[in-house]
Amino acid sequence: MEKKNLDWANLGFAYLQTEKRYVSNYKDGAWDEGALTEDANIVLNECAGVFQYAQTIFEGLKAYTTEDGHIVTFRPDLNASRLADSARRLEMPVFPEDRFIDAIQKVVEANASYVPPYGSGATLYIRPYMMGTNPVIGVKPADEYQFRVFVTPVGPYFKGGAKPITIRVSDFDRAAPHGTGNIKAGLNYAMSLHAIVTAHEDGYDENMYLDPASRTKVEETGGANFIFITKDNKLVTPKSDSILPSITRRSIMYVAEHYLGMTVEHREVEFAEVSEFAEAGLCGTAAVISPIGKIVDHGKEILIPSGMEDMGPTTKKLYDTLTGIQMGKIEAPEGWIKTIL
Repeated sequence: MEKKNLDWANLGFAYLQTEKRYVSNYKDGAWDEGALTEDANIVLNECAGVFQYAQTIFEGLKAYTTEDGHIVTFRPDLNASRLADSARRLEMPVFPEDRFIDAIQKVVEANASYVPPYGSGATLYIRPYMMGTNPVIGVKPADEYQFRVFVTPVGPYFKGGAKPITIRVSDFDRAAPHGTGNIKAGLNYAMSLHAIVTAHEDGYDENMYLDPASRTKVEETGGANFIFITKDNKLVTPKSDSILPSITRRSIMYVAEHYLGMTVEHREVEFAEVSEFAEAGLCGTAAVISPIGKIVDHGKEILIPSGMEDMGPTTKKLYDTLTGIQMGKIEAPEGWIKTIL
C-alpha cells in the first residue's frame, strides 16, 4: 500500500480531509446498516436537535503504524463503551459497541494511505461522533440520529518535544455537580472555550478547574485529566464524579502499577496538596502526557520541582512506556492493541 505524498514530519495538529468516512442513521427506533461514503458534508434541517439543544457526543482515538509495519488502534473498546455511556446520559440511542469497533476498522482500512509511517511523529486521528438530526423545537430528545466516523492525519501535538507548560487556576467551572462532566458531550467543550481563549490571552497554556461545589479540589482541564507524582514516587490521579474517565489516564495508571511497579492512588486531590508534588502533567489522546512546570493561582506561582525545561523523570518513564506500547516497541497488555492491517 502506497502512502500519500505528504510532508509527514511537518504536519500540524489540524483537520486534513481524507477520502472515506462512515455514516449510519437511526430512524424509527433502529440503526441502519451504515456504509462508507466519500461525501464529507452533512445537510440537516435548520431545526435539527443538534443545533437547537446541543445533542451531540463524540470520541477521539488514534491509529498508528507500529515498528513492524502494522496499522493498529489503541483500546477502541473503551471508546465504544464511553460513547455508549455518553449516549445514555443525553437520551440518545446507543450505537452498538461491536459496530463502533467495526466502523473504526472500515474507516482506517479505507484511509490506510493516510496513516503516517512509523517514526514520523505523526498519527491518524479518529473522530467518531453522534448527533440529533430531525427537527426539534420543544425541549426534548430528538427522534432521529446520525453516527459518523472521520479520520485525519495529524502531526505531534508538541513540535520539538513536550516542554513543560504553565497553567492557571480558572475562575470558571468546567462542569456542575451531578452534571455532564463525566461524559464526552460537545456542550462540555463549548463551556470551556471562553476560559481557554482568555487563558491564552493572559499567557497561560491551559486552565486548572477546581470542583464547583467547594473550589478546593483539583478536577481537570478543558480537555485532559491531571496526573501527579509524589516525592516518594507514587502516581496520584484526581477522582470526581464530574471528571471525564480518560482512557489515557486509565492506561497510565495500569502502566505505572504493572510496568513500573509504582503505587497508584486514584482519589480526591486537595488543591492545597499541589505544591507538595514532585511532578505534574496533563494526559489525553492528543499529546499522551503534557508536563506541567508552573501553576498560577491568582498571581501566586506554584513551581513544580521537575522544572520548566523537561518532563520529570517519572513522567518521562510513563510517557515512554505508554507510547512504546502504542507503537509496538513494548509488549501490550492483552486486548489493548487492535490490529487493523
